[in-house]
Amino acid sequence: MPRLLRLFLWCCIVLGLNSWAWAGRVFEDSMAQRTLACTACHGDQGRAGPDGYYPRLAGKPAGYLLHQLQNFRDGRRHYALMQGLLGNLDEPYLRAIANHFAAQNVAYPPPVKGNATAAELERGRKLVQEGDAAQGLPACTQCHGTLLTGVNPDIPGLLGLPSDYLNAQLGGWQTGQRRAHAPDCMAQIAKRLSATDTNAIARWLSAQPVPANGHPADQKPAPTALSAELRCGSAP
Repeated sequence: MPRLLRLFLWCCIVLGLNSWAWAGRVFEDSMAQRTLACTACHGDQGRAGPDGYYPRLAGKPAGYLLHQLQNFRDGRRHYALMQGLLGNLDEPYLRAIANHFAAQNVAYPPPVKGNATAAELERGRKLVQEGDAAQGLPACTQCHGTLLTGVNPDIPGLLGLPSDYLNAQLGGWQTGQRRAHAPDCMAQIAKRLSATDTNAIARWLSAQPVPANGHPADQKPAPTALSAELRCGSAP
């Protein structure tokens, strides 16, 4: 609660400053203006918050962003501030927000150098690019695209995110704090990962630069035997 209270007060201050800055000007009734409450935490144009806690929204597939807005509103993801912001918004408005942020084309920052060992990075790379048949784990690239930049319209990219955020999201799926539309393929995969492998994946992904063409792909790679078995309610 103290963290949530501080966050609430900070958002009030930021939005208050925005109101002061616009005093005396003509209000522009645009989605950019309406989503100032989002960018107060998620950064200008949805670039990501400065502390790594609030993820990037800019350029993510519109279907994925819509699903996350629905998940927060409907209780599949748990964060009181997001639920409060979205609780009374209907589907067309959520879709308009998702389309707005999906259309933002802003540069990614370079990756932050971590302290992972060579062995950790190699294990992470192997899981991400090759998977582990013995554990029933398809490669992350099978769903998130060969370049890991996501796949339109529903699957997000995995690059340009801090390792702490990636770890937290995988942990959320493992504990049920984060859920998606059933059948929840990410929950199935996350629950097969050990803590060591979860950390290796997060550290390797966070150390990779985003390609120059960091846009989501239009189709997934050809399925393998493992990936063909997955059924994802959020990415039919």
